[in-house]
Formats: sequence, structure tokens, C-alpha cells
Amino acid sequence: MLPVLLVAVVAVRHRSVLAEGLAQLRSAEWPWLLGAVGATCLTWVAAAVTRQGAVVQRLPGRRLLAVQFAAGAANHLLPTGLGASAVNLRFMALCGVPLARSSAALALYLLAEAVARLGLLAGLLLAFPHALRPGTLVPSGAVGPLLAGLAGAVLLAGLALLLVRRLRAAVCGFLRTALGEARSVHARPARALALWGGSLAFPALQAAGLVLVGRALGLPVPAGHLALAYLAATAAVALVPTPGGIGSVEAALVVALVAAGGAVPAATAVVLAYRIITVWLPLVPGALTLGALVRWKVI
Repeated sequence: MLPVLLVAVVAVRHRSVLAEGLAQLRSAEWPWLLGAVGATCLTWVAAAVTRQGAVVQRLPGRRLLAVQFAAGAANHLLPTGLGASAVNLRFMALCGVPLARSSAALALYLLAEAVARLGLLAGLLLAFPHALRPGTLVPSGAVGPLLAGLAGAVLLAGLALLLVRRLRAAVCGFLRTALGEARSVHARPARALALWGGSLAFPALQAAGLVLVGRALGLPVPAGHLALAYLAATAAVALVPTPGGIGSVEAALVVALVAAGGAVPAATAVVLAYRIITVWLPLVPGALTLGALVRWKVI
């Protein structure tokens, strides 16, 4: 509940900006918004393709797609994507995939998605090196503490592996299983294509949805810069463990769009519309689908 409370406090403090952003939604061009809805629907297809590519065993396609839709609702119950991971682990278990292999498939999925997202971000940074104003995107003096915190976390994890024998054995066993599963997947060209193609398509479709919303609201920022702002913001908030990214994603996207050259009210309107399309509209249908899949013992 703490992230929700913080979001409420920030919303009250900046209610004038939010009100102006909501007012701009009335002037949106609906064909572009419908395109954003279509791109959002395709993200579930991309997620299903990637999930299938991460495991050798054949999964039932329609149920796999329904599970990805339901997993979006589960993501709003647990932080940092744990809801979707739990739903997919349960689904693979009921499909007969052993726990060790399903866990390895989940790790491979997360790794492929992170590599693809960061690869797209790096490519856009090379293509548009001056698209973002770093002084606006990253507050002065914030880089040092952030890097120090990351280094401290890595050091603590390394010490835990060295000092705790059971933890080291468990991690080594998991890595062996994960590497074996990765070799098996990449030995099949169809699985490897599904894994990496879906991993690239997923963030690209998400970024395309934001670009289409920006076009609907007339945000004067080039499409490539909008996509770069989206990938930079989502890469940054991956470290913030809020359920469904609520609050952290909105704040990061507004900052990134302003850094890309958008005005604060227009950027706020774009982010509000984008999150309504990608989060709030699918939330109730996704929760109903999740409940139905549990009832039918699909998960």
C-alpha cells in the first residue's frame, strides 16, 4: 500500500498539472488511440511467443495466450513482475513441465527480454544521441549514489554466495539446469526465433503504443525520440519494486518525455492516456480471465 499512498500524495501536490493533462485528453484523435490499443493487444501475443520459445516442450497456444492476458492482472498484486512469473510457473507446472525446467525457462525469458530491451535502447541511443537531455532526465548528484547502491547490492550477493554453502549449491544447481535448458532451446531454430523475436517485439510494441498515443495528442516529439524515452524510462523503473509499476512508471515516463522535449502538461496527458490503455482498461477483464483460468485449473 505504501507506493499507492505515495502516488496519491504526489497526485494531490500536482493536481493542477494532472487536471490540465486530463483536459487535453478530450482533444485526442481516436484512430491513433485505437492503434495504441491494437499494439497493446499484440504485446500479449509477443509475450506468449517468447514464453513458448523459452521452453522446449510444446505448450497449448490458446491457453498460453490467455495466461499472458491474465498475468497482466496478477502483476498488479506483486512487485517487479512477480505476479506474471508466478502465473506462468503454475501454468507450466500444470502442462507437465518440471519445476527446475520451468524455473530455468522463466529465467531465460527474463534474460532475453532484458537483453532485447537494452539492445533496442542502445540502438536508439546510437541513432538519436541528442534525443534526451540528461540534465533533465537524471538529477545532479544522483548517479553516484545509484551506482554505489548497485555495487553494494552486487557485493552483498557475492558475499552471500561465498559464505552460505547451501545457497551456493542451490544457485550452482539452478545455473546448470538453466544452461542446459538454454542449449536445448537454441538447438531448435524455431524455439530460438520465437524467444528472441518475441523478446524484441514485446518492448518495440510497447514503445509503438506510446508513440501512437503521442500522435493522438499531438505531442511535438519525433517518434524515435518517444520510443527512446519509453525504453529509457522503463529500464530505469525496473529497479523500483512497485506492483505493476504503478506510480514509478508514470513518473519516469513524464520525466523522460519532458527530457525528450515535450511540455509537462502534454507529457502528462500522453502518459495518462497510455497507462489507461495498457493498464487500467485490461485490468478488470484480465482479473476475470485470471479467476476463470484458476477455476478451470488451467493455472
